[in-house]
Amino acid sequence: MNPRSESNTGSRRVVIVGAGFAGLAAARELASAPADIIVIDRHNYNLFQPLLYQVATAGLSPADIAAPIRSLLRAPNTRVLLDEVVDIDPAARQVRMRSGGEQGYDVLILATGSEYNYFGHDEWRELAPGLKSLDDATDIRRNVLVAFERAEMECESAARARLLTFVLVGAGPTGVELAGALVELARTTLSRDFRTIDPAQTRVVLIEAGPRVLAGFPGRLSDFAARSLRQMGVEILLDSPVERINGSGVSTGRQTVDAATVIWCAGVKARPVARWLGLPAAHGGRIEVAADLGVPGRPEIFVVGDAALCHGRDQRPLPGLAAVAQQQGEYVGEVVRRRLYAEPAIGPFSYRDRGTLATIGRNSAVADLPWARLTGTIAWLLWGTVHIFLLIGFRNRIAVFLNWVWAWLTYGRGARLITGEERRMAHARQISPISSPLLPEELDDHG
Repeated sequence: MNPRSESNTGSRRVVIVGAGFAGLAAARELASAPADIIVIDRHNYNLFQPLLYQVATAGLSPADIAAPIRSLLRAPNTRVLLDEVVDIDPAARQVRMRSGGEQGYDVLILATGSEYNYFGHDEWRELAPGLKSLDDATDIRRNVLVAFERAEMECESAARARLLTFVLVGAGPTGVELAGALVELARTTLSRDFRTIDPAQTRVVLIEAGPRVLAGFPGRLSDFAARSLRQMGVEILLDSPVERINGSGVSTGRQTVDAATVIWCAGVKARPVARWLGLPAAHGGRIEVAADLGVPGRPEIFVVGDAALCHGRDQRPLPGLAAVAQQQGEYVGEVVRRRLYAEPAIGPFSYRDRGTLATIGRNSAVADLPWARLTGTIAWLLWGTVHIFLLIGFRNRIAVFLNWVWAWLTYGRGARLITGEERRMAHARQISPISSPLLPEELDDHG
């Protein structure tokens, strides 16, 4: 059966691949459009990625930053499929899914997001996992907490020091925020939990190939972030491209850091959209799109979010930010809606830059805004307000707000649960798994 014949209304079909910031925005814009909207995502939840690092460092639970896609897209014309697109046939106007099924489309919106780029060293993926999904965050949280538990039982000082050393590769916003959160977790929250080790002796090393942290921010804000991190106790290695990652730790051209836990925060690349469409990939695997975010030569296909190479008013490529993805999703949704109603087209996409923020630690952040550049407590309060506002769902906003207030008052982190099976870094670094009689596995806290 041709997938088009499955339509109940006989109207045109719009397929949206990915339900992140861009895909969700496009689907909501089309909620009342005269078309069948099919949203395909390999997860059943929409994730607020900017706060993933707080799940990885036990500050928040997974359910605090995610919401079921079906609860967000309840329009009568919208259908959600839990599946993963693995290929596209542009000639036949079909997407092929991992389940073996196919979906035909009249309009295709690709909002597939990105994955971490290991720059030709994919063998490092198991040794230094990235932070892109809830599974990644809970895996990292487990390995971080297990490292402290193993250190508590370790008699040899060198082995204990290695277990209490955490290396972050990449000093962009994710690396900076994760470094600050790890220091606070170790030196405030966990300092009261152990008897044999002193978590305050934890070593957090931030490695950056470039000359400064937060390279996308102005120099003054970057310098403030570096000073703040060093005052917190983070070691920063600049101009230090990683040359080797193995079971012992990380080596750069200058030194080797012995560490049981390495986390990759160094860069991203688009998912294989270019290969699916048979097009040349631009920098980072992205597709260069037209002014309306369409694929040149394929007016029925749009690419938005991290997979799209789109230039701003200054002719520089737009960064892979949540705000960019959301605005692009809204724009493409409006473009498609006008086509369906045979209304006049709107002008080319133009990104409205409302600023960029990054938190460093307690009472410390940087904010690069169109009208000001802020640091310290004011920037930190602004960062918190903006992130709570951007969270999807009233329940999530209240939960995150209360967690943050409690953590600020007590230095506590309530999501310090070691759940699931020990894998990835524990296996790669030959850290002995903690047996069930010592630490019984607990139920996952996704819900």
